[in-house]
Order: sequence, then C-alpha cells, then structure tokens
Amino acid sequence: MNPAPKHQLTAEQDAYLRERSDLMGAWLVLHAWGVIALAMALFALWPNPLSFVVALVIIGNRQLGLAILMHDAAHRALFKSTRLNDTLGAFLCGWPVGASLALYRPYHLSHHRHTQQKDDPDLILSAPFPITRQSFWRKMRRDILGVTGYQRRLETFRHEMGKDPSRWQRCKNLFHAEKYFLLSNLVILGITAAAGVWWAYFALWLLPLLTWYQVISRVRNIAEHAVVGDNDDRLRNTRTTLTSWVMRLVVAPYWVNYHLEHHLFVFTPCWKLPAAHRMLVAQGLAPHMELADGYLQVLRKATAKTTNGSDGHNGKARKSPAMI
Repeated sequence: MNPAPKHQLTAEQDAYLRERSDLMGAWLVLHAWGVIALAMALFALWPNPLSFVVALVIIGNRQLGLAILMHDAAHRALFKSTRLNDTLGAFLCGWPVGASLALYRPYHLSHHRHTQQKDDPDLILSAPFPITRQSFWRKMRRDILGVTGYQRRLETFRHEMGKDPSRWQRCKNLFHAEKYFLLSNLVILGITAAAGVWWAYFALWLLPLLTWYQVISRVRNIAEHAVVGDNDDRLRNTRTTLTSWVMRLVVAPYWVNYHLEHHLFVFTPCWKLPAAHRMLVAQGLAPHMELADGYLQVLRKATAKTTNGSDGHNGKARKSPAMI
C-alpha cells in the first residue's frame, strides 16, 4: 500500500495562513450581529409568514455563525490579540448563544488531538452513522420543533446545578454557570425593547436558537466527520463540503464547510480557509481529500443504512471501534 500523501506549505504560504487580523475579526463579529439585526428588521417592517421564515432561518444561521467565531477564538485565531480572543470571543460570540469559551476550548482541543480515535470526545457525534432515513427525519423533526434545543438546555441546567442536597446551593450553581448567558440575553431583550419590538427577542432570537440553530448544528456535525473514508488518514478523517453561497447563507456560515483545512491548519483564521483549500488542490491532493459536493451528498451517505442493517456504503471501510 502506498503511503498517504502529505501536504507541504512554502514558508510564504505558512506565514500567510498563520497571520491573524484584529480588524477582520472585529468585522466578522459585527457582520454576524448586523445580519441578525437586519433579519429582525425585515420581519418587523414587512410582517408576513414568508419574511418570518426567512428571518428565522437567517438568524439561526448567524447564531451558529457566532458559535463558529467563538470556535475560532478558542484557537486564538479570530483576533491577533489574545485578550480580544478571550473576551470578545466569549462575551459577543459564545455567551449569547449559550456556549462557554472557557469550557469549550480544552474539550475542542482534545478533539483535534484525537480526531476520530477512541479518545476523541466528539466521536459520539460521528460513530453512529450511517443511520436510516427514518431515524434521521425523526431527529430533524425534534430539532425544528424545538424539542432538541429544550432538552439540551434542561440537561445542561441539571449538570450545572450539580447534586448538592441544598436546593439553594443548586440554584446558586446554576446562576453562576448561566449568569453571562442571562446578562447577554437581557441586553438583547433591552435592545429589542428599546427599538419597540420587545417580542422579537422571543420570536426572532430564542425561537431560532431552539429550532433552526439545532437543525444546522446537526447537519454540520454530520458533514464534518460522519461516514468519512479513513479514520486514520488526516486527509480522509475530516470532510470539506463544497457548497454554494445560498447554502452558506442558511446552513454553513463563515467558511465552516472547510473543515478538513481547519484540521490541517488549526492556526488559520476561518476567512483564510478557502485559500488553504486552493493551496491543497494546487498540490494535486484533491483526489486524496475527503470532499463532498454539497450537503445533500453527505446526508445521502449518512442516511444510507437500511432497516435490515446494511449501510449501503461501498467505499473503504471505516476503522472507528466505536461505530454502531
């Protein structure tokens, strides 16, 4: 068997991919919040079922976008400044959508160290695939109806409260864990109320967070590592999903679809991942990379299991010992 090909960067390419920008980081954060504000304004000015659905989808997409920017901050790649990564990445990106940068960073870096191996904390997200279409659509229904989001928040609350026998202490634990989420969401509620659309916080912030955010988070998790070609090959254990600008607007914000490039170059800001992809393709590595032509192609592979137990997958067998 021939050894897997390896990527090589020139000194200039490596320096380019490593360079961060405080200005670009600030622009991305402002862009995410600006798109959310414009989507809210769209429905407030032209209230009808179509504008509501459009606003909900766009806002849910940018809420995931905020989580993606927090992810960049976890790698200290969103800003050049470490302080800006740790403060703005937490308070403007993570906490408003209920994510803690401090808790996420060590967990996520462990995922990078052990990608698709038995010690990968994210293996539970990819190992069950492929699944049946019936199972997939049951999950989608729970996501879009808000059941998944509600259950996840309750599970988080129970974990944060702990098992102290004192109810007061459990409440204090919960408040301590959720205080920044509460503060940031009170700010959002205050801004919408000041704009005369207090209801937008509930209908156009919490509702997308509990519904569309959950849907596309699941699709993202599937696309990144499920049913990949070889769990032991760095070019095949992570997937890049090539997609259109429309899908990036509703499913894959801020170049999150270039996940293979992110794993190979963890130091690279998200906005440089397309350039990293072009560098790999220019080296002739495309045939050896785990690439998908759109999210529908990925979902067809991920839902190829039939009721008789066959996964319908004719490619190279996956090696994950945790696969079920």
